[in-house]
Amino acid sequence: MEISYILTGGNLGHRFENLRRAADLIDTRCGRILRRSSLFETAAWGIEAQPDFLNQVLELDTALKPEALLDVLLGIEREMGRIRGEKFGPRIIDLDILLYGDLMICSADLEIPHPRMAERRFVLEPLNELIGEQVHPLTGHTIREMLLACPDPLEVRQFIG
Repeated sequence: MEISYILTGGNLGHRFENLRRAADLIDTRCGRILRRSSLFETAAWGIEAQPDFLNQVLELDTALKPEALLDVLLGIEREMGRIRGEKFGPRIIDLDILLYGDLMICSADLEIPHPRMAERRFVLEPLNELIGEQVHPLTGHTIREMLLACPDPLEVRQFIG
C-alpha cells in the first residue's frame, strides 16, 4: 500500500456533485480515501473565458502501481463524461496524480510528482491543507514553502456550498 495525493477538479455541470461522485469512484476502485481537503474555487487557469473551477485533494491509500492508478483515474474521467478537447479548456472532471509516496517517475504517459504543481496555486492550497510540512521529493521544499513561493496570481478561495 502507498499513499498518493489526487487532485480532483472540474468546472462544468454540478461541480460539487461531480467531485463527490469522482471521490466515491476513486474510493471504490483505487483504494481507500483517508482524508479530503476542503473544496477550493478558483478562476480557470490557462484559458480565462470559462466557468470557475472547484478543486479538492484526496489522500489515497492504494495498492495500485502508479501506471495502473492512472489508468483507473482516466477510466473514471471517461465514465463521468470527460471529453479531452482544448488544452486547459472546460471539463466536467479532471483527476491528476500529484504525489505517489516519494516516487519520481518521468515517462511519456506519467510524471510524478506532477510537473506543474509548483506553478499552480489551486493545486498547492488544498495540498498544503493536508500535508503542508511534507517535503517535495524533487525540490526539497515543503508544500507550504512552495505555496508561499508560487507565482500564480489567481485567487483561490475556500468554497462554501
